Amino acid sequence: MTHSGADIRALLDRHGLAARKSLGQNFVTDPNTVRKIASLSGVREGDRVVEIGPGLGSLTLALIEAGARVTAIEMDDDLVPILREVLAGHDVQIVAGDAQQIDWDETLAAGDRWSLVANLPYNVATPIVLDLLRNVAKIESMLVMVQLEVAERLAAKPGNAAIGIPSVLVAFHGEARIVGRVPPTVFHPRPRVESALVRIQRHAEQPIDAALTEIEPLVRAAYNQRRKMIRRSLGGLVGEAAIIAAGVEPTARPETLSLDDWARLAAATADA
Repeated sequence: MTHSGADIRALLDRHGLAARKSLGQNFVTDPNTVRKIASLSGVREGDRVVEIGPGLGSLTLALIEAGARVTAIEMDDDLVPILREVLAGHDVQIVAGDAQQIDWDETLAAGDRWSLVANLPYNVATPIVLDLLRNVAKIESMLVMVQLEVAERLAAKPGNAAIGIPSVLVAFHGEARIVGRVPPTVFHPRPRVESALVRIQRHAEQPIDAALTEIEPLVRAAYNQRRKMIRRSLGGLVGEAAIIAAGVEPTARPETLSLDDWARLAAATADA
């Protein structure tokens, strides 16, 4: 019952609409792709799922097929009536609003455990993921489709050239890995880049003995000058003696450091 390419084009034509580039809209036109996303998310019968940017409901229908109870958040007022039409008769909550501004406590009040499954607009994917990991603990897992380059940054580990500030912040909150790739051919309109599926499972317990507020200033300072050795990029925050005391090489560059390294640097800073 998911949409085909012909269904997508017919819906848009009937309502006199087109994909809006300003909102990063690319509608999935392949039923097998949305069913694959639903399957890789691990969603089971009765699970509560929040979907951001459902568009015309292609993925929403696949999640319903999997038995999920879906809350779909759509900020495009022109698409909300179409969603209500497409999803009529299904037990789906449609919320008209911006995922970066809504009241998440109110939106997720129906349950204590949620999964996010979404085809996120490329231009806001990273801030949405980081905001939800930081502030919405009810969301225990995520399966998001994003631009391949973004996926690589979200899931990068120490030593990987793609690692950066988002990688470290994601790793603090959960375990991220790329679980699939999606070609441009399954979208309307067709994007110029390849997409990827990233699964993030929130940690059951905090992985290091340091708060995010303690390590984040160090991470940002180091990666904002990532080509420099950390004794230079962190010079205004951590002295070289404290870096050595933390068991970290002063000549190291940030992409080589693990979460444990950042925790020890934070502790050394506090003790200095």
